[in-house]
Amino acid sequence: MKITDLPFSTVDWATVEPTEHAGERGMALWRTRQFGPIRVRLVEYSPGYLADHWCSKGHILFCVAGTLETELSDGRRYVLTPGMSYQVADDAEPHRSTTETGATLFIVD
Repeated sequence: MKITDLPFSTVDWATVEPTEHAGERGMALWRTRQFGPIRVRLVEYSPGYLADHWCSKGHILFCVAGTLETELSDGRRYVLTPGMSYQVADDAEPHRSTTETGATLFIVD
């Protein structure tokens, strides 16, 4: 990835208005900023959250708080705890997320 035409700036995530996204179970709150083609999000999943779809979008995802389980469409499962990340390319491996306890993620895609 080459980042161009992006002057230095800061983001106070507490001031970014969240949008609600319902899962199959639970809710996700997204605080989103768009920088040209790069979307950056701070996402909070409620306890009991389960995504309502398989995602094929590429992400770099960092677990800030809580515990997140990510399931790949082939059945593999990965658990992220604070300080862990995963990376996946666009259209590489469909995945979906769930959390029993809730989780906060920092996502770049």
